[in-house]
Amino acid sequence: MRNKTWALIGDSILRNHAQSLVCLLSKVERAVQVHHDDNYKSRKWHFRTHNFTLSVIWSPFLVKADVFEDDNGVSKSETELYLDVLNNKWTSVYHTFDYVVISAGQWFLKTTIYWENNQVVGCHYCPAKNLTELGYDYAYGKVLQMVFSFVANSSHKPLVFYRTWAPDHFENGEWWSGGTCKKTGPYRNGEYDGKELDHVMYKVELDEFERARNGSEDSRHLKLLDTFPLSLLRPDGHSGPYRQFHPF
Repeated sequence: MRNKTWALIGDSILRNHAQSLVCLLSKVERAVQVHHDDNYKSRKWHFRTHNFTLSVIWSPFLVKADVFEDDNGVSKSETELYLDVLNNKWTSVYHTFDYVVISAGQWFLKTTIYWENNQVVGCHYCPAKNLTELGYDYAYGKVLQMVFSFVANSSHKPLVFYRTWAPDHFENGEWWSGGTCKKTGPYRNGEYDGKELDHVMYKVELDEFERARNGSEDSRHLKLLDTFPLSLLRPDGHSGPYRQFHPF
């Protein structure tokens, strides 16, 4: 990794992975933070001795999005998602990276209005509006098509990994409504198979990845980092209430 640059692009789950990686690498050399955005969601660290740079770029939808919510996930209005416009927060710096890890998914479950060609084409979970219900899997598939096409057609060819869906294991509610993660050990193989939506989103990823790989020889540098089967069995991997500093 000497003289190399890594980027992790996606949502808070991938940001957690980046922070964990910084901790591991810091056992060899102290990381120096050289950049952060206003709310510290996007950050960059430099390891001077090895001239290695690690960036995490906050882009939970990977495409352009107007989001109207606070840090606790409370929305004032529906998210507006532009399914045919990639987020230039990451595409504008893509050419600077040697290795890229991309992941998304969970934010697509939110109430969302979808735009294509500068027109509203539908939504997910908006019963009060006279709009076509397209569903989160439709939007996720469209976005992955855009992302994989960008990777394949870019003149810059870093090694790109797409990390698969991360299932949750909250019980008695969601993370924002009192759900808990109290398991202290992994499930046995076959003990837990996840939720239906876990498999829906995972299938979208597999289908779009195979379509991209089979559709162009230029996508040979695109790899699938399939963590779904492993993370499905690890309810003890959740931070639970400790996602907040000093929760008690």
